[in-house]
Amino acid sequence: MKERFSKVYDEHVASIYRFCYLKVSSRDLAEDLSSEVFLRFWKQLNSSRIDNDRAFLYGIARNVIADHYRKKQVSTVSLEGNVLDIAEDSHFADTLAVSSDMEQVQKALAELNDEYQNLVIWRYLDELSISEIAQITGKTETNVRVGVHRALEALKERLV
Repeated sequence: MKERFSKVYDEHVASIYRFCYLKVSSRDLAEDLSSEVFLRFWKQLNSSRIDNDRAFLYGIARNVIADHYRKKQVSTVSLEGNVLDIAEDSHFADTLAVSSDMEQVQKALAELNDEYQNLVIWRYLDELSISEIAQITGKTETNVRVGVHRALEALKERLV
């Protein structure tokens, strides 16, 4: 169990941290939330059947972030901070940097609803597959594909 946890942690800590950071805009808070994600994963490791560690972690991360905002009674999600620093090696960031300033992308992403933000981050920054996103959200792959398409359209509208 310890070896599996160590392997999963090493493979996914950076992407879980990035996801948390993009949702809360604070490095310290993102570290705390990431720690909580892995603590909850550790607690579930023996008691749950986990088919896809990555999808399971993102599901936990989504819940941890939601819990955080519920406690703080914050109704909107801010994406302030420098997205380019976090995603400088990502294909999505490279593609968008060619056509638009990253600050504009960040502002446009912040204007999207929470679901669309998650879909864009998971699909293009964290490069999750459609099936992994479907596992996280509990939606069908078709619904996820449509959601990703709509999220991209909404992001494009805000970038024009």
